[in-house]
Amino acid sequence: MSVEKGKKYRAAVVTVSDKGSAGEREDISGKAVREMLEGAGIEVIRTELVPDDFAALTGLLDELCGKGFNLIATTGGTGLSPRDVTPEATLAVIDRRVPGMAEAMRAESLKVTPHAMISRAVCGLSGQTLIINLPGSPKGARECLEVVLPALSHALEVASGSASECA
Repeated sequence: MSVEKGKKYRAAVVTVSDKGSAGEREDISGKAVREMLEGAGIEVIRTELVPDDFAALTGLLDELCGKGFNLIATTGGTGLSPRDVTPEATLAVIDRRVPGMAEAMRAESLKVTPHAMISRAVCGLSGQTLIINLPGSPKGARECLEVVLPALSHALEVASGSASECA
């Protein structure tokens, strides 16, 4: 998938990881997501690494949405650990859910691992900003992002008001 010629969407990649934010683990997932988005023609102009903290993540997502990003891709914090709060933070920020994207990611991931059924990832819109929760593992993040990439350009175009749903 690549973005339409002449269109440039602005994205942020947010890695949610206690160990990563403490400097105890390299952010491989965030780098993988950034590379895939840039390969699809989406300009990643900001990357963040934050702990699994509801208030910090909600504040960051609100800030990024307010700065006119078209897309925020999060990686990490979507599992069952008591510290995994990415879906809750995303739900606190979005106005409308985009359940088909999360459902498609889980369905495709189930073909690879039964652990996909415990993903709590959500996707949704805050104003014109699309937020997509991806798994924390580099492999899972790449696989899930690959699932939604074919629809991403159209989703961003419609969310920005540049096209109708049926275009």
